[in-house]
Amino acid sequence: MVPGDDTTARPFLLCRVDEPLPAALRGAVAAIGNFDGVHRGHRALAATVRAEAEAGGHPAVALTFAPHPRAFFRPHAPMFRLTGEQAKEILFAQTGLDGLIIRRFDAGLAGTGARAFVMDFLHDGLGLSGVVVGHDFHFGRAREGTPALLQDLCREAGMSCRLVEPVALPGEQEPVSSSKIRAALAEGDVTRANALLGYRWFVIATVRHGDKRGRTLGYPTANLMLDDCGLAHGIYAVRIRLPDGQIKDGVASYGRRPTFDDGAPLLEVNLFAFSGDLYGQDLAVEFVGYIRGEERFAGADELIARMHLDAAEARRLLAADTVPSMLA
Repeated sequence: MVPGDDTTARPFLLCRVDEPLPAALRGAVAAIGNFDGVHRGHRALAATVRAEAEAGGHPAVALTFAPHPRAFFRPHAPMFRLTGEQAKEILFAQTGLDGLIIRRFDAGLAGTGARAFVMDFLHDGLGLSGVVVGHDFHFGRAREGTPALLQDLCREAGMSCRLVEPVALPGEQEPVSSSKIRAALAEGDVTRANALLGYRWFVIATVRHGDKRGRTLGYPTANLMLDDCGLAHGIYAVRIRLPDGQIKDGVASYGRRPTFDDGAPLLEVNLFAFSGDLYGQDLAVEFVGYIRGEERFAGADELIARMHLDAAEARRLLAADTVPSMLA
């Protein structure tokens, strides 16, 4: 079992930005963070929250923020987010927590001092009974709050406070981190990224109209635009969740289509054994394995021959895959 995972079904309440806090989540113990990727380390926090909450008879929640603070402070700088808001909600719903609270990160919160963050925002505003954070958690205006200060302020407010040590893969010393996962995906190493995450990395996007060139090549595709995606351009073995919940195998190309137009990066997904109209619908695409980098071919015939090989390799990778899915 991935650290922090729990197969016990329990109700899950979602409190999005600007929504009032449900009464059932008052007095909760909360894991606090940005949680990009909801990786193994994040789910270790969730496991600690569950234990703390159950010991005191409190709800167990995660508290996160939107937009991501980096996006707030640097709005014009591209940011490769591992999980959009929809994906994050899906992931947290499977942690065994009672809920996810999302609060707006704005100028007011950014300018809140460390003491006010704990006393006014966490204790009075959200009514938390305790917090669980990573060992290097910083908070408040200009990140002035340290883990030691958080413990002192929580003690003063009558709240519990637990610091959780980082999680590393077996045999490794460096802890799992969102930045390491981004770096692996930037190299096309989805095997490494999935190991750090503890599940198959996935994206969710809406199918858009393309030039329908795939049909003429014998490989019709669902075309998805990914915002600020840092995934290496190339060909991947994928699994796709359709809007009705069906899971399909497939092969996908992410890149600029150098043989034809060198356009904006696009994820083009060919679903095996599928026919139907997916335009305007949201697909979730899981990345299982890397096949090759993006290439420029002399013409359509050469490209088609290579696509046959890519599809065969995708089937092989998919047949051997044992990484857990968060979409099933």
